[in-house]
Amino acid sequence: MDDLKKMIREIPDYPKPGILFYDLTTLLQDGKGFHSLVDKLCEHYGGQPVDVVAGIEARGFIFAPALAYRLGAGFVPVRKPKKLPWKTASVTYQLEYGSDQLEIHQDAVKKGQRVLLCDDLLATGGTAAAAINLVRQLGGDIVGAAFAVELNFLHGRSKLPGVDVFSLLKYDS
Repeated sequence: MDDLKKMIREIPDYPKPGILFYDLTTLLQDGKGFHSLVDKLCEHYGGQPVDVVAGIEARGFIFAPALAYRLGAGFVPVRKPKKLPWKTASVTYQLEYGSDQLEIHQDAVKKGQRVLLCDDLLATGGTAAAAINLVRQLGGDIVGAAFAVELNFLHGRSKLPGVDVFSLLKYDS
């Protein structure tokens, strides 16, 4: 995992002072690194039946379709408001300073389908928890939540009780 971590660019004070931003684009542009990351995420869920992989906008769209392809599953986008062209289900969730909303097509997940949630990074867990609630609204069963990176010091997995949370690269500070 250290080889993959070395491929991630750390940008201090972005997007605001005091924040250390983990830029995954440098890992993504490395063919072997990207391939390795997808392989390792798939290894964790490879023995479980997965019907669809739900990717959270925007960077979840990078990893989720690759996982879906490798797992023989479909891909479902979870988007910001007014980005999907058909009837949607939505959920509003709280941010540190305000609220946000996610949407999914009403027919994107069928009752009883096994859904793997995927995003690039688990930080505070609010967005992932909202996406899980949205999938469950439609009757989907969450088999897990996969992340390329987890910022352990923000305790995001605590907002995902009972969910198999798997993150490949972890940062403690």
